[in-house]
Amino acid sequence: MDWDGQLGGIDPILCAHLLRKVDDQLLDLLGSLTAAEWDLQTVAPRWKVRDVAAHLLDTALRKLSLVRDSWFVENVRPQSPQDVIAFVNRLNDEGVRVFRRLSPAVLIDLLTTACDQSANFHESLDPFAPAIFNVSWAGEEKSLNWFDTARELTERWHHQQQIRLATGRPGMMVPELYRPVLDCFVRGLPYNYRNTTAPDGTSVLLKISGDCGGTWVLSKGADGWTFRSVLPDTIACRVVLPQEIAWRVFTKGITQNSARAQVEIEGEQDLADGILGLVAVIG
Repeated sequence: MDWDGQLGGIDPILCAHLLRKVDDQLLDLLGSLTAAEWDLQTVAPRWKVRDVAAHLLDTALRKLSLVRDSWFVENVRPQSPQDVIAFVNRLNDEGVRVFRRLSPAVLIDLLTTACDQSANFHESLDPFAPAIFNVSWAGEEKSLNWFDTARELTERWHHQQQIRLATGRPGMMVPELYRPVLDCFVRGLPYNYRNTTAPDGTSVLLKISGDCGGTWVLSKGADGWTFRSVLPDTIACRVVLPQEIAWRVFTKGITQNSARAQVEIEGEQDLADGILGLVAVIG
């Protein structure tokens, strides 16, 4: 078995400084689009390029209002994961419906301000203090700011990547930006495997190939599935996922059947379902 270094999933992801870099690339990208490109379809079934841009503006403004300014207009207390998904979907739909009406020039101008304030805010946070919102797709009831900020990075990275894919622009698959995004996505695996039955000591290895990827090992124990910091002697299932499609697998941007055709699986095939079925977004 090949293995190329330190196992992932263990250390905090300290990436607040990367939000500004991703958003600067977003603003340059949007400024380069033609009128026709704003109406191209993305891999998000209901969203064209203009809708994704509208969503990025909406979520940046929404988080500043809720988290930085503690401005909670709606007194909503979701009681289940399904309630959370329904609530977030409603907010997303409302935001897109409003901001998609803006001209590219107006939308980019507003995004410039919102992105700068968002980056300033995340950079100001103590990464190890409790976050206002938990990372629900990782099964956490309480999260630290570093994880919430990493989640924010995944949102802004993958939505920009949707626009790049739709418009045929080069992707952002550079280690500095993409590797922490992948590491954050993969943090949802222990929760996603929670209902996977296997003997204690069973281990699953995920390798995301490419210079932005890495290796993660998940093992079943008495308290559930957890990441390993040391490579175990036996691996029950080994999955090699190309970095080119990894972000799409974890954000509902590709079907499981299409993904399986491009993935290498060795060992117990059913144990790969927890990886290919991971959804690291809400909605």
